[in-house]
Amino acid sequence: MIDVTDRHCRYFHRLLAPSARLYTEMITTGALLHGDVARHLDFDATEHPVALQLGGSDPGDLAQCARMGRRWGYDEINLNCGCPSDRVQKGAFGACLMAEPVLVADCVRAMQDAVDVPVTVKHRLGLDHDESYDFVRDFVGTLYEAGCRVFIAHARNAVLKGLSPKENRQVPPLRHADVQRLKRDFPDAVIVLNGGLTDVADCRRWMQALDGIMLGRAAWHHPDLLAELDQGPDSGVGRTDEAVLDAFLEYVRRQHAAGVPLHILVRGILGWRAGRPGARQWRRLLSDPQSLKARGPDILRDAWAAALPA
Repeated sequence: MIDVTDRHCRYFHRLLAPSARLYTEMITTGALLHGDVARHLDFDATEHPVALQLGGSDPGDLAQCARMGRRWGYDEINLNCGCPSDRVQKGAFGACLMAEPVLVADCVRAMQDAVDVPVTVKHRLGLDHDESYDFVRDFVGTLYEAGCRVFIAHARNAVLKGLSPKENRQVPPLRHADVQRLKRDFPDAVIVLNGGLTDVADCRRWMQALDGIMLGRAAWHHPDLLAELDQGPDSGVGRTDEAVLDAFLEYVRRQHAAGVPLHILVRGILGWRAGRPGARQWRRLLSDPQSLKARGPDILRDAWAAALPA
């Protein structure tokens, strides 16, 4: 998620879910080829396994960026064919690429030739108001023939005109059954479900029905969901909240000393206490610029103490 799943957020998520596969925010090929590579690609070794998600539509540029990602140590290169934002559409990539499966196949082949790690694709089920299953089946089939074997399906259409990115996550109807059909039609492919997954029971059900699930906004707003899913239904194994806080505070101290602004470091943990006592106090303290400036990294302990039940 752009401006959300940065390396600091991912570090926190790794503390909660040691077994999860983490994905970067979508990074455009232009940002890597003409921008600050280290700022976009740097990550902590504890994040492994971690995938680099790219946005682009030129096979040569994507191949070059895939090589860069591999040199930096990423475990997977993912091509985003699901983002519906106007900015992405102007760059002729993201969800609008689903209208050009042959081009996407060329992109996949170019990246596969460039790296020795899996090249995967994240996509929607269709474009605009065409909810025909044949569309996504043919799209996946074209990429399957190009050698792609991992598909992360956001189980909604992308409406390219008339809906905002937020509305595109809510208005187009969920079609989880069509993702199951993809698994039946491509049984040896890895089919991962994304979209509309917000509670533990539903997530576990789909983790059993398919090859995996991807959580986006749900993990951002309710990070505890990651910890519950990673531990399994009957396991008491896992770090306590206090242990996670201690480990993340140590990380925040290092990064803050290296010059990373504190508000950037803590934004990924604002939802950690959602649904629990003290959530408002937690979020208020960590969102207050004056408190952040006055207390520095110690604001995490202050916020934790303020959020605990009296």
